[in-house]
Amino acid sequence: MLDVLLIDDDEKLGPLLADYCERYGIRITHATKPSQGFACLDDGEFAAVILDVMLPEMDGFEVCRRIRQVSEIPIIMLTARGEVTDRIVGLELGADDYLPKPFEPRELVARVNAIAKRKQPPLTEPTLLQFDSFSIDKGRREVKVKDKLVSMTTMEYQLLLLLAESPGKDFSRDDILNHLKGTETELFSRSVDILVSRLRSKLKPAEPIKTVYGSGYAFVGGI
Repeated sequence: MLDVLLIDDDEKLGPLLADYCERYGIRITHATKPSQGFACLDDGEFAAVILDVMLPEMDGFEVCRRIRQVSEIPIIMLTARGEVTDRIVGLELGADDYLPKPFEPRELVARVNAIAKRKQPPLTEPTLLQFDSFSIDKGRREVKVKDKLVSMTTMEYQLLLLLAESPGKDFSRDDILNHLKGTETELFSRSVDILVSRLRSKLKPAEPIKTVYGSGYAFVGGI
């Protein structure tokens, strides 16, 4: 059973989602205020957070920012349909995925399961990728730069792994988003640029990601 925290001020949404998601092995804990959500995160272990943008006390962007200061837990943000700006801001603050309202509960279940699988790669795979000044431990889902552990969101980690496992290969922005989402959905290239920018900043002084003008990105880090 996956434990997931829902932070949304719609009091009717929690029970409805809880009943539906339980059929698929997901247990929902519902907090209607950010303060309640923070308390739940302090007291329990969750596989993911489903976070609405419009909340009392503070908006979902501020909640996302505060969670990211202390945790790498996957965050799915609920945004108004068509609000691309909300999605971009959420990704910039460290959200892993987004889902526009209104949404189908089955799609939410699929996204939660996809994030949970990305967070826990099989330990039977080769676990260590070693490069000039940084390493990726797939078994532990850890990235180290000069032996110092670097905190990464699920999507940042998966993007780095995608590029690092195919050095020299050019990936278009659509290729990258399709891989991260696991399905071809509505895409926007700005989100890839945001992820790459964050990744480059975290990997400094290493510079393993090259911009392929007119195409996308490629990994050029030395082994």
